[in-house]
Amino acid sequence: MSDQERQKAADPHVSSGRAADSIVARIQQQILSGELEDKAALPSERDLMERFAASRTVVREAVATLASRGLIDAKPRFRPIIRKPGYDTALNSIGNIVELLLKETGGVAALFESRVFVERGLVRDAATSAGREDIARLKEALAANRDAIGDSQRFFSTDVAFHGVLYEIPRNPIFPTVHSAYASWLSPHWSRMLRSPERNQVNYLSHEAIYTAILERDPDAAEAALVTHLRTAWEHVRETFGLEH
Repeated sequence: MSDQERQKAADPHVSSGRAADSIVARIQQQILSGELEDKAALPSERDLMERFAASRTVVREAVATLASRGLIDAKPRFRPIIRKPGYDTALNSIGNIVELLLKETGGVAALFESRVFVERGLVRDAATSAGREDIARLKEALAANRDAIGDSQRFFSTDVAFHGVLYEIPRNPIFPTVHSAYASWLSPHWSRMLRSPERNQVNYLSHEAIYTAILERDPDAAEAALVTHLRTAWEHVRETFGLEH
């Protein structure tokens, strides 16, 4: 008996895992190449078993791995649907890990600080390079935010949308994906906070200050307004949940 056969006999899970990894690699390549089309159904379980000469267990392991990587959408009783990977796929694939890290001491603070760092650069860029259409979209988002001051749930969504415009201005597809990730990871903390029209008004005025500085092409003022806004927001979060500085 060869070493490989002995290993298989000693631990069949090792062989099963390696076989599943091989299937994952081949299907992943087919998705990336377009051989398996985006939004199409993955071949049936039986078809995959025949195609790869694999057991049902191995195929199911491979499908579960593909789903965890964001390459397919798998739902009970439905054929998995192929998702050609994009920037959102990469961030979604680490979403569960980030959520676990946020539960560690300092996790939320570290993530929030990274957001402050990113948005400081974004507002400076907007103040120097935002075009007429960018300014119009930012103004529209600000108006929606103002109109929602009396409705805290709607205000929260328009608050996220206002910041979202800042991530769109550089015309880099990575930034809007990063914004979506921040919103997803931080929203559970924000949504649990007590809100009021008075606090909404304060946040709106901060957004207005950011917009005005961008409109006046003043990157220093835009950055200062942004930092003041986010630092104030962080203090509210920290005090609400007893988090560290």
